[in-house]
Amino acid sequence: MNKENAKMLETEINGKTFLYPDGMLLSDIAKEHQADYENDIVLVMVGSYLRELHHRLHDSAKLTFVTTADKIGHDTYRRSCSMLFLAAVADVIGFEAADRAVLHFSVGDGLYFTIGGVDKPDDALIEKIESRMRELVREKKPIMKRSVNIAKAREVFLSRGQIDKDRLFKTRLTSQVNIYSLGAFEDYYYGFMTAHTGYLKYFKLYPYESGVILQMPSEESPRELGPIMDEPGLFRTQIEGEKSAENMGIPTIGALNAAVIEQNTRELILTSEALQESRISKIADEVALRPSVKFVMIAGPSSSGKTTFSQRLCIQLMARGLKPHYVGVDNYFKNREDTPLLPNGKYDFESLRAIDTEGFNRDMMNLLNGDIVDMPTYDFVEGKRVYKGDKIQLKQEDLLVIEGIHCLNDGLSTALPGESKYKVYISALTQLNVDEHNRIPSSDGRLLRRMTRDNRTRGYNASKTLSMWPEVRRGEDENIFPYQGSADFVFNSALPYELAVLKQYVQPLLFQVEPDDPGYYEAKRLLKFLDYIIGLPAEDVPKNSILREFIGGGCFHL
Repeated sequence: MNKENAKMLETEINGKTFLYPDGMLLSDIAKEHQADYENDIVLVMVGSYLRELHHRLHDSAKLTFVTTADKIGHDTYRRSCSMLFLAAVADVIGFEAADRAVLHFSVGDGLYFTIGGVDKPDDALIEKIESRMRELVREKKPIMKRSVNIAKAREVFLSRGQIDKDRLFKTRLTSQVNIYSLGAFEDYYYGFMTAHTGYLKYFKLYPYESGVILQMPSEESPRELGPIMDEPGLFRTQIEGEKSAENMGIPTIGALNAAVIEQNTRELILTSEALQESRISKIADEVALRPSVKFVMIAGPSSSGKTTFSQRLCIQLMARGLKPHYVGVDNYFKNREDTPLLPNGKYDFESLRAIDTEGFNRDMMNLLNGDIVDMPTYDFVEGKRVYKGDKIQLKQEDLLVIEGIHCLNDGLSTALPGESKYKVYISALTQLNVDEHNRIPSSDGRLLRRMTRDNRTRGYNASKTLSMWPEVRRGEDENIFPYQGSADFVFNSALPYELAVLKQYVQPLLFQVEPDDPGYYEAKRLLKFLDYIIGLPAEDVPKNSILREFIGGGCFHL
């Protein structure tokens, strides 16, 4: 580019005005300003449009840099690192091994892969793949993007045996699809990528079970690798969920769409619900076989379906001759004036310090000793506990089903003997992926659930839910996830078909988010994702389904 003859464009960056020639690469502009940022710039907001760094500047605009410490930038890093791994597999083993590799799900800050044709990679193979990844990083190989006719893309991926992508593209209404390439390796990716491999400096490969974990930094610490989260119960539950989806013939969104098109969904819905009920029944069996258990403690992140799950578990326990009593830990909130505050001055309802643990333990121990206890109810309007004569006494067949975010934390129930507690961790662990190389984060499924319920029960729009979500996730990271490994049972509340049902509720809400809204790009990302899915009416969803907790029409007064 001849800078002397180029038209100069006024560009605003961090409140200052700069002049850049028409056609200048965004990556070059980002390089000039990188020293002002602690973490790598990986994307640029040009006005109200998010752009990858290979784009060029063609109009005067305000530029806002996105780094790996931002959610969108962090997701871009992880997605690009995933492609780096697959490209290295292609170079070390062969393209067929990379094409047949499967990205299963997250394990902590890492991604769990299995490699096509490799039953269990040994240390030597993993070392070769990691070594090749680091070579590609040093070479700063460009990650190129090109637009391909969708019919041609289907033909290419089908010839490589990637039926998942062929099915996915079959229902796309657009005529073009973006394909990324790293050297000779080509793949489809749902989302933005870094400009080249030089950005992907922080990663490590570890052997795990039948595959490998690609460990990457967290959003909070973009330049550091944390330890591997070894949670066998959670891992086993996720694998079981995947196998169940495969057995039903719907391991990916494309396969789910095919079931909707072929009108085979009623059987799919009923089978999904039956499998979930069988796992609730298994928990009830285990509790019934432990006479010492008097407290079933249930915890999980937001929108996991804890309330409906607790009610269904109570029914299964009753079927075994037990008498369960439901207790919400929220009823033990401290009175409003005693609630701890966050640094911003807001009440910290997520903290264990917001719970009257002394009162909780006193009541539970009195119940364990056979006393009659007057149970509290929290008045959220007045901000204090009240007593309405709800008295409980634990006899031989009685037990409490206790639900709350701190139930897995022994700090809540310090006085209770370990043998008196049975702990259940519940989360919506998405079984489906977009395709075998593009995963659906479980947090996305929970966010869509919450958005639907917030609108139905509280009148919140999507913007309100999106604005609260980061704070919700912070509370989960601090108060729930560190204790999930202590659970006696991990229950997956996600249903393979639910995204097709949720689409019809949440898509109109997301379209209402305006471009000047802070949550606009998150809403746009979710809309792009939902565009892959064919909607499914809710009429066949059973009244006792966990999904009814969010869409309404359930039998548990939700």
